[in-house]
Amino acid sequence: MLEELKQNIEKLISLYEGQKAESERLSAELLQSKQTIEDLKEKNAGLERQLDNLKLTQAFSSAEGGNPAAKEKIEKLLKQLDKCIEQLER
Repeated sequence: MLEELKQNIEKLISLYEGQKAESERLSAELLQSKQTIEDLKEKNAGLERQLDNLKLTQAFSSAEGGNPAAKEKIEKLLKQLDKCIEQLER
């Protein structure tokens, strides 16, 4: 009876250690997934800004008859705005 109890305790300890290792693995996987989500959110925000910039540039270029000087000035302004937004996000 004592030997059986000892075996059951050893099984419980083994199961506990296995579950603990699995829990640690899942925690690490969760952290990695959260980081991936944050990276993708940042990338998405950047792409949305680029899309907005392209739409704005396209709207101005069609409204102004495609004036290259105006387009260049708008692109410079948009780049400056992007830099400001990036600094504010930090």
